[in-house]
Amino acid sequence: MDVSKIRADFPTVRKGSSVYLDNACQSLKPDQVIRKMVEYYEEYPSCGGRSVHSMATRVSTEVDETREKMARFFGSDDPRCFVFTKNATEGLNTVALGLDLGSGDVVLTSDTEHNSNHVQWFRVQERGIKRRFFRTSERGEFDIEAYKEAVTRDVKAVSVTQTSNVTGVTYPIKEMAEIAHDAGAVISVDGAQAAPHIHVDMIDLDVDFYSASMHKMLAPTGVGMLYGKEEALKSLRPLMYGGGTVGLTTYDSVKTSPAPEKFEAGLLNYSGIIGTSAALDYLSDIGMKEVEAYEISLQRIIQEAIEEMPEVSVVGPEDPASRGGIFSFNVKGLSSHDVAVMMDSIGGVMVRSGMHCAHPFFESRNLEGSVRASVYIYNDRGDIERFLSTLRKIIKAFSK
Repeated sequence: MDVSKIRADFPTVRKGSSVYLDNACQSLKPDQVIRKMVEYYEEYPSCGGRSVHSMATRVSTEVDETREKMARFFGSDDPRCFVFTKNATEGLNTVALGLDLGSGDVVLTSDTEHNSNHVQWFRVQERGIKRRFFRTSERGEFDIEAYKEAVTRDVKAVSVTQTSNVTGVTYPIKEMAEIAHDAGAVISVDGAQAAPHIHVDMIDLDVDFYSASMHKMLAPTGVGMLYGKEEALKSLRPLMYGGGTVGLTTYDSVKTSPAPEKFEAGLLNYSGIIGTSAALDYLSDIGMKEVEAYEISLQRIIQEAIEEMPEVSVVGPEDPASRGGIFSFNVKGLSSHDVAVMMDSIGGVMVRSGMHCAHPFFESRNLEGSVRASVYIYNDRGDIERFLSTLRKIIKAFSK
C-alpha cells in the first residue's frame, strides 16, 4: 500500500497543515470522488428513473452501475438487495420500524450500541415488544457465552454493531448470525464502523440486514446503504412512501414496487451515489484486507508509546489488533473535551471527544466520555508521531 501516493489524492491532506484523526466520524474525500460529483453537476444534472431523455438515462445508468459495484464490493451477486439510504441510521431505522414484530417478542442488542441502533428500539416497545441487552466486558470485549445465553426462543430479532465506534472491537458476526438463526431470529447489523475498515462479505456473514454509511468510506455525505436478503426485504415495511416506491396508484389502491425501489422514496442523492461509485473503486483498488492491516500497524505505534504514559488510560482493549482503527483514551485530571481542544490548538491534531453517541456504554462504566483518535488510509507515521508528541506536551503541562 503506497501511502504517499494515497495522501497525494486528498486535497485536504495536500493543502492542510493539520492532522485529521476523526475518521470514525467521517473520512476525507479523494480527488476521484470529487471529480465524479462535479462531472454529474456539469454534464448530466438530471433525475434518474423517471424521464427518458439522454441526461436522465445517463443518471439511471450511473446509479445502476453504482449499485452493481456495491454488490460486488460486499460479496453479493444480487444488486437488488442493496437499498440506497442517506446513512446507516436510516437503514437501521427502516429495519427496526419495518419488521413484523408483536407483543411479547424480544429484540436483543449489545450494551455497546451507538444511538443509531439504540434509540429507535424504544419506539417499538410501544407495541409491547421487549428489549434485552447482552453484556460485554468492562473494556467492551465480546463474550460469546453471554450472547448465547441471551438468545432465547422469545428473541425474534438481534440488532448489533459489527465494530464499536468507541472501542474498535469487532464482533464475530458470522457466528452470531448462526446462533440467531438457530433460535429463529433475524439479525440486523450496524456496519457503519466496520464497512470502511475491514472486508465485509454478506454471503459469508449470512446476515438478514446490514446498514452502512458511505461518508465514512471516502464517499460523499448523504449516502448510505441497507442490504437485505431478498425474502427479508420483501417482508420489510418501508420507512417512507411516495414517488419511486410504487408501480401504480389509483384513488383507492396502491401497488408497491419491489425492492430496492420500494425503500427509495423521492429523488435520490444522485451526485452522492455517483461519487460513491468512485469511492468504491478507490477502496477496491487498495483492498480492504490491506486497509485493516495498515490501520493495525498504526495502532501498534500508538500502543508502544502509550505504555510509557501512565497518565493515559485506554477505553477499550489494550491489544492494538483488537481495536482496528480506533484509539479511545482519557488523560488523568483532564476532561475529554479539554484534551481535544488542546490537541487542535497546540498541535493541529483533530480528534473527537465526548460519549460518541454511545451514551449507555459510558454511563454503565462511570465514564464521562473519552478522546477518540481514529486513523484511515491517508494517515501516515508522521501523523501518529505528531499526535503522540502533542499528547506528551498536554500531559506535561496540564495533567495532574
